[in-house]
Amino acid sequence: MDKKVRIGVIGCGGIANGKHMPAEKRNPAAEMVAFCDIIEERAIKAREDFGKPEDKVYTDYKELLKDKTIDAVLVLTPNCAHCEITVAALNAGKHVLCEKPMAMNYAEAKKMLDARDKSGKILTIGYQNRYRGDALYLKQLAQEGMFGEVYYAEAIAIRRRAVPTWGVFIDKEKQGGGPLIDIGTHALDLTLFMMDNYEPAYCVGKTFHKLNNQVNTGNAWGDWDPAKFTAEDSAFGFVVMKNGAVIYLKSSWALNMADPREAITTICGDKAGADMLDGLRINTVMAGKQVMIKPDLAGGSVAFFAGNVGGAPEDIEAQTFTNAVLGKGKLYVTADQAAVVTRILEGIYKSEETGKPYYFD
Repeated sequence: MDKKVRIGVIGCGGIANGKHMPAEKRNPAAEMVAFCDIIEERAIKAREDFGKPEDKVYTDYKELLKDKTIDAVLVLTPNCAHCEITVAALNAGKHVLCEKPMAMNYAEAKKMLDARDKSGKILTIGYQNRYRGDALYLKQLAQEGMFGEVYYAEAIAIRRRAVPTWGVFIDKEKQGGGPLIDIGTHALDLTLFMMDNYEPAYCVGKTFHKLNNQVNTGNAWGDWDPAKFTAEDSAFGFVVMKNGAVIYLKSSWALNMADPREAITTICGDKAGADMLDGLRINTVMAGKQVMIKPDLAGGSVAFFAGNVGGAPEDIEAQTFTNAVLGKGKLYVTADQAAVVTRILEGIYKSEETGKPYYFD
């Protein structure tokens, strides 16, 4: 029988139940053996739904980390706890998959990288949108040089009146921000990955609190509580990379825009370009004419990277992590890449605070 990775789940809330635990339950290389949440009933329910009666339940993650039979942990808590728990887990000899964003700020992300390097364990971040069929195919084309030098890109994460009203999403203190750090992070990750460019020079950012105090909002998940909505409702950034390339980042939970888009990217190179505005579209010139190509992603043409058999993005993410732990494959999302995403998000927030461009070096 092939070895299974024994996993401890830290944080049994929405993202755990909606994404990670179902995916690990389907993952033939994983076995969830411990469930931790500060609300014990959540951990008990998680064990009932995804574990076995003999699996352990904890309310203190430090107690879970003492179990030497656990190989890896999933850190699925509010953003404010990502760094503390991840560093502790790595120091305890556990491999870690931490939900996005990596951290509240770059200083925390650096602590996580240092703990990874010191421990020699694996650390990856939950950017599952990289595993979508359109993203996998776009990356393949980019690696083959189809777009040439990518010098302009857009990272887009726009919702129309779809503010998450559960948990602590709208609490700036616990999350570090609003839509920029929540969904803008996915769009920026995709964009940097397609550009293969992780060297920002400076950025300019602007955030808005235009809708926080509204009532009768028409929000997809019901009205938010204005007293608790301390994060921004929209954030925009313009990022200049060291090689001169630029990225326009647009993020909002509640922009009054009739055609919202979420977790997509547009890239423009000197040979061709691509966007995800109507499915994946490639624009180029053939025989002297402008053409638009729409790949048939349902046709099985996506070349999934070695070690995975395909499937839903969250399933590929789970399999990639356990394969890496078992020495059967490499990570597709590295913590070093995720740290740059966090660094740029922090720069956009700092630019808003100062009213000036934020320089990274």
